[in-house]
Amino acid sequence: MALNRSLQSGLKLFAASEASLSRSATRSLHATGTKRLGAHAHDEPYYLHAKHMYNLDRMKNQKLKMYLSVAGAFGVGIAVPLIAVDFMQKKTASG
Repeated sequence: MALNRSLQSGLKLFAASEASLSRSATRSLHATGTKRLGAHAHDEPYYLHAKHMYNLDRMKNQKLKMYLSVAGAFGVGIAVPLIAVDFMQKKTASG
């Protein structure tokens, strides 16, 4: 009988210590703080021209630059899927 009680008290003690360990070992997410840039939170030389940055009507050679950028984007949009399909067909044909 004494052995039974000591075994029960030992199991209770073990369960209590296990519960206290599980409570003390908590997981949490840690993140670093945001990067501070100068006194006013921006770099002055890089943002000096920002209010005039998107004046497309004042751009030199506007028609040429817009045509080349649209044609380039369109060309990439057509070429990439065609190259991918060609690559996949060659890959399956050789295997």
